[in-house]
Amino acid sequence: MSALYGTYARSELAFVRGEGMRLFTEDGTRYLDFSSGIAVNALGHGDPHVVNALKEQADKLWHVSNIFQIPEQERLAQRLVDATFADAVFFTNSGAEALECAIKTARRYFWDKGEKDRVDIIGFTGSFHGRTIATIAAAGNPSYTEGFGPMPGFKHTQPGDLDAVAALIDDKTAAILIEPVQGEGGVTAFSDAYLRGLRALCDKHGLLLIFDEVQCGMGRTGRLFAHEFSGVKPDIMTIAKAIGGGFPLGACLATAEVAKCMVPGTHGSTYGGNPLACTVGNAVLDRILSPGFIEHVEEMGKVLAWKLQQLTQKYPDLVTEVRGKGLLAGVKITPPVRDFVVRLRDHKLLTVAASDNVLRLLPPLIVTEAEIDEAITIITDALAEYQAETSSAAQ
Repeated sequence: MSALYGTYARSELAFVRGEGMRLFTEDGTRYLDFSSGIAVNALGHGDPHVVNALKEQADKLWHVSNIFQIPEQERLAQRLVDATFADAVFFTNSGAEALECAIKTARRYFWDKGEKDRVDIIGFTGSFHGRTIATIAAAGNPSYTEGFGPMPGFKHTQPGDLDAVAALIDDKTAAILIEPVQGEGGVTAFSDAYLRGLRALCDKHGLLLIFDEVQCGMGRTGRLFAHEFSGVKPDIMTIAKAIGGGFPLGACLATAEVAKCMVPGTHGSTYGGNPLACTVGNAVLDRILSPGFIEHVEEMGKVLAWKLQQLTQKYPDLVTEVRGKGLLAGVKITPPVRDFVVRLRDHKLLTVAASDNVLRLLPPLIVTEAEIDEAITIITDALAEYQAETSSAAQ
């Protein structure tokens, strides 16, 4: 019996080595990784530049407290500011912690202005922001909130309807929080017009707009951040996952106007932004910001989407919709998705399930067209296999 909490429905698989797009078990069996540790391993496994940076820093200094200057942290923060709307950055260990910082920043911003009752945040059904009390409250999914007590301070509505959002705004509303592309919720990419509409509502009512780009950010959609397609700028943004390429790292970014409310004593993190984490973050950013990298992601996203669309024509009863943006792709299928993930795993392809019976494909951003073809072949074979089994069972 495992000594671990029973909070995960784990596969029996255990990997001992990774190389590029591949993961290997103890006996040498290799798997094509189209899960990326759930959008974390943006550069695949064992990227030499990142590995070398980590090794070099490990020989120097791992950790000091944030009561001291950390040059690697200052450099990474400045590079993120230079590449985004933001003026200031707070580093965390995870996406959930980045969201906690965002929520606290939004509430503190209005407290600092003397509007102490403006604490409510409007979120959306189908969203996922983490597993802390505040972040499950922000998403409002009953399957995550049940059993954890009352969670005031958050309102929710179905995404896509600006009038429904407007109806929730009152004198206690502080912010609107949304993922430009929902991952866990079914790989739903929101339209540019909708994101612009949310920005307009925030401007009209004096609210803050928070974008959660923990899963869809850091190049995954074919832009550095997914909201860039819309031309909209948030007031606060959260990132994590790919920023560390597998090393625990997250960040909350904000404009100077908003961030100035977070003075000494308002927030902190023991490990957040330590020298080892930020050295890795800088190495990952080196690769993602290198010439042609984002363009490659955009091109591979188009290739993947086109090839997935072919599946809807070949198996219209099994594949009903292709969703997402770039290399955050979702395929709505009729076979039970969690069972189908296992089936693909048996065919040596690693994928992830999402809500609404959606198969989620999150390959490392270094994926090639040949590897996309390989994955599509495996998915096609698995669909044909499922179709044959169900036809046989019906006879």
